[in-house]
Amino acid sequence: MVAIGDYVLNQKTGHLGKVIGYSHQIINNVYTTTLQVLVAEAANSHKVVEDVITEWKQWSAA
Repeated sequence: MVAIGDYVLNQKTGHLGKVIGYSHQIINNVYTTTLQVLVAEAANSHKVVEDVITEWKQWSAA
């Protein structure tokens, strides 16, 4: 499980960013946990992306 402040990679979209929160959505009548991730789109631009937690994996620069 990833924690707030961890860096994650979205396996479907390739977005890389920092976890800033958790949320929930009802998808196909199932209560699903999502991650809110601050993604760097350009040098000085950031946006928040939210997707189901299973689409994200922890990322390390090593």
